[in-house]
Amino acid sequence: MPNSPQNPQIFPAAPAEDEHTFQQNELIRCLLVTVQHFFNGFKQLFGNVYDPRHPASITYPLPALLTTGALLFLLRLGARRQINLTLRQNGPSSAKFEALFCVETCPHGDTLDETYRRLNVAQVQAVVTGSVKTQIRRKVLYRYRLRGRYFLVAIDGTGVLTFPKRHCPHCLTVTHSGHTTYYHPILEAKLVTHDGFVFSLLTEFVENPGEYPDKQDCELKAFYRLAKRLKHCFPRLPICLLLDGLFAGGPTFSICEHYGWKYLIVLPAMNWMSSTSSTSQVRYLSRNPVVVRARIDST
Repeated sequence: MPNSPQNPQIFPAAPAEDEHTFQQNELIRCLLVTVQHFFNGFKQLFGNVYDPRHPASITYPLPALLTTGALLFLLRLGARRQINLTLRQNGPSSAKFEALFCVETCPHGDTLDETYRRLNVAQVQAVVTGSVKTQIRRKVLYRYRLRGRYFLVAIDGTGVLTFPKRHCPHCLTVTHSGHTTYYHPILEAKLVTHDGFVFSLLTEFVENPGEYPDKQDCELKAFYRLAKRLKHCFPRLPICLLLDGLFAGGPTFSICEHYGWKYLIVLPAMNWMSSTSSTSQVRYLSRNPVVVRARIDST
């Protein structure tokens, strides 16, 4: 099997290498063995993503570009230009790309940018979601279930991009002291484990429908959309959501009960009996200690 991680052509004998090169080869070998074991290699993992480029203009196959993008995050390179400095000018990396994808070296960072702009976002999301489905189906993550049954799924928002000027019609805006900032947050659903593993399930973009909406989009609205997608992708998966106090409201409780999800909601002490917490919410939490566990922080 020419592309197998065990192929000696991909991993030359260690005695002929210096220590630094040997460590690089070992790290890449471990990555390739893992991907081969769970997903039958990068080509199979990214096989359902459509390549929008014209065949005559293709130098690097799409799996090579997507693998480079994955390495950008796995190696914490920080920016596309680091691909050129760290991977393209690196002998062991170039050798692995040549053996795996029949190309001379790792793709250039600008090539990634040009191609990624044209990819189908839903297809890329399906790769991320599908990789976790594979691990669940193979029972790799079963030992991390709560009470031997529920998979813990944390949902929270995070900022991605900020701009001093409008980036696109869908930007959210915030104004302080007369200065407006345009930004793009996202809401993430991640399967988490007690020992620190985090697996991305779904991403929901928080964005306005146009430049001048009556009301801006927000994490809470995005949660309603994300919950529907999560149930569609994992219809039978026993889930326990991990949420912060922003989501402690009647609509969230109704959605979770409708979908058969359990949930743990963290309410800081200062917010437990705040003006935003209705009496019905507090009463509901107190009546359902098994369904809802509210941790009250003392700090």
